[in-house]
Amino acid sequence: MNIQRIEFKRPLDALLALSRSLAILEARYEVSSEEFFARYSDGKLGDDRDFVEWAGDYQHYRSLIQQ
Repeated sequence: MNIQRIEFKRPLDALLALSRSLAILEARYEVSSEEFFARYSDGKLGDDRDFVEWAGDYQHYRSLIQQ
């Protein structure tokens, strides 16, 4: 598994990139990130690569929103 690390100089840039990434996954799986994360956290979904990355991106997104 190749992991790509991208660093942003401003939190707003990271927030925009995460928003785009989340929107792509929401469209692909036809579910909101909030609903996905609730199901994922409850163990109702597997550990597919998309799901692991989606969960991480969503947690990062929520953290940036709180800041």
